[in-house]
Amino acid sequence: MTQQRPKNIASAAEVAKLAGVSRSAVSRTFTQGASVSKDTRERVLAAAAELNYHVNHLARGLSSEKSRPVCILGANLNAPYQASLLDALTQRLQLAGRAVMVINTSGGEASADAALRQTLNYRASATIVLSGTPQTTLIETCVQSGQQVILVNRAGQFEGTDHISIDYQSAMADAHHMLLRAGCQKLAVVSSTIQSPSLLTREKLFIQAAEDAKQACTLLRAGPTSYQTGVDAARRLLASRDRPDGVFCVTDLIACGFMDVAKNEFGLRIPEDICIVGFDDIEQASWLGYQLTTFSQPLGAMADAISTLLENASDKERKKQHLIFHAPPVWRHTVRPRAS
Repeated sequence: MTQQRPKNIASAAEVAKLAGVSRSAVSRTFTQGASVSKDTRERVLAAAAELNYHVNHLARGLSSEKSRPVCILGANLNAPYQASLLDALTQRLQLAGRAVMVINTSGGEASADAALRQTLNYRASATIVLSGTPQTTLIETCVQSGQQVILVNRAGQFEGTDHISIDYQSAMADAHHMLLRAGCQKLAVVSSTIQSPSLLTREKLFIQAAEDAKQACTLLRAGPTSYQTGVDAARRLLASRDRPDGVFCVTDLIACGFMDVAKNEFGLRIPEDICIVGFDDIEQASWLGYQLTTFSQPLGAMADAISTLLENASDKERKKQHLIFHAPPVWRHTVRPRAS
């Protein structure tokens, strides 16, 4: 009669007893490259399958950098861009055999700090800080603990960290040129009150490009990084006697809200009456109701680069890197190709 599987996770000692081998034989069976006979290996694997035994890599690999979990720190993870970045990153890390722990910092600094210290107890080997607003103190905790820290779109804030960022200088110059070529004369930037490093950089560089071209540009932060912020911003800007005819929204989600109000409440034609540019190329940007001209962040390439940085973490001679990625424009139907 087959032994009934226990309800709890089986131990290596139980596998050894069922297989009729020593505890060390079980350990060698599950250690890559270790010496163990074919007969012993087969008996151990059969016993492990029957008992539903799984190797505790966390306990075994605390001294191995690549066996320890990776922490991902981020806020607003339900937002389309953040969710897409998290999806690309977790898929890539899992393919590389890395365990991932995600900490959502939207709940406040106290709860996030408690969760972060838990990852330190589990000896997380690295922390990846997504763009957004994870608190500075949390990042400092990671750096001071000796972890490898990789910042996404937060370059220039912390010493001793790797950086993954977008070439916003080129992207914002292109965004302004799109509207300039379309003949837009009254420009506006719709941004977020969150004021994360990446969003602040986008609004600052777009306004600078407008100033360099001697064009006035209105900045409006109508709320957090959300669809509703685009709605509120459109109601304020488009009701003005001096309404803009060219708008850059710092995220696609904001742009979608802005477009819906422009079309449905003010009866404006896009792009004939007003041109709109977004940023991120979220899934909704390509929907038929939007067809938003935007800029695409290369999430797959960024995830690959982060995985490579983690793989090379054991190289003590390696210098910290700042990797910059190009965000190409995605032309759709919200900007005229030239002045009418």
